Amino acid sequence: MITLLKPRLFAAACLALASAMPLSASAGILDDNEARKAILDLRTKIDSLSRDVNARIDTKADKTAALEMVNQNEQMTAEIAKLRGQLEVLSNEIVTAQKRQKDFYADLDARIRKLEPRQVVIDGQEAAVAADEQGSYDVAMATFKAGDYQTAANQLNEFVRRYPQSSYASNAQYWLGNAYYAQRDCKKAIASQQVVVSTYADSAKAPDAMLNIGTCHAELKDKKAATKALKDLIAKYPDSAAAQAARDRLPTLK
Repeated sequence: MITLLKPRLFAAACLALASAMPLSASAGILDDNEARKAILDLRTKIDSLSRDVNARIDTKADKTAALEMVNQNEQMTAEIAKLRGQLEVLSNEIVTAQKRQKDFYADLDARIRKLEPRQVVIDGQEAAVAADEQGSYDVAMATFKAGDYQTAANQLNEFVRRYPQSSYASNAQYWLGNAYYAQRDCKKAIASQQVVVSTYADSAKAPDAMLNIGTCHAELKDKKAATKALKDLIAKYPDSAAAQAARDRLPTLK
């Protein structure tokens, strides 16, 4: 029975047996009843000691387990706090990223809108014009109206070079001719207005361009060329205001 006890219980039993040795040494003095009584007392002591040791071991085990659970709980609490901190950081980063993305798309949309062609009315006709060409044309015309004809001529010439298909191209070419005329360069003025007539024949500026060609030839004292230009204007655009002005000028060329 002693061998079935736990190690600590076995040590305690051995101690108890050692204390009982005097009983065995004087076994000759005791009778059988007394020996049996001593053995029963010893067993009772061993059982009591066993229960006490087991109770102490169980109590110690419970305390150890409790301590371990406390330590684990503290570790888990610390880990949860750490994870919550990381979650908060990630949440802030997500909010910041979403705001940046929203601002980016808003800015991109605004830029795209600026680049999108806008509907404008040019000489009574509706046309789509890109923002960059609108800006270039407006700058050139502002320069022309300010009286800086040389700079305006450069800007208008650059405009028709960059935007030959623009709805403003015929107007830009026409005002280029006027910029040369304002500088008293009739040869360049005639060349520029001839481009309007040949390239943009359907433009509202074509009749005025032909009238300007006739006027420039007259100023160059080339009455023959001036007369031809005015007659061509009347034949091609008879109902235009420029044609009526040509009719009024023809008699002065005789």
